Amino acid sequence: MSPRIPVAALTAALVLLAGCGSTSTTSATSAMPSMTMSAPGSAAAQAPVSGNTVSIQNFAFAPASLAVKVGTTVTWTNADQDPHTVVAKGGQFKSGILNTGAGYTFTFTTAGTYDYLCSIHPFMIATVVVSA
Repeated sequence: MSPRIPVAALTAALVLLAGCGSTSTTSATSAMPSMTMSAPGSAAAQAPVSGNTVSIQNFAFAPASLAVKVGTTVTWTNADQDPHTVVAKGGQFKSGILNTGAGYTFTFTTAGTYDYLCSIHPFMIATVVVSA
């Protein structure tokens, strides 16, 4: 029978091992200097901004909350060097992979709140609020 290792001890050992054996002096933040992580739920906390365009830049959707009327076509444009996607959590829309400079459009025909994310970087979240 093998001995049981406490989860805390195993976690600490894994953290220590993760830093071992690397000769690189580049940290994760310097490898992707423009990458910032949004706090979960931060898109919902921001007041919606009117408009019909969303920029994908610095690993975030800007604005994080967009307010539009039914019938509005919204355009997302990737201004990052990394590829991204635009995917509604409810399945209402889904872009392909958007490389640098690529765009995606979707016309909102039904009022409601549409939460979406980048399926490649799921910490990137945002919302479109559609009113009649």
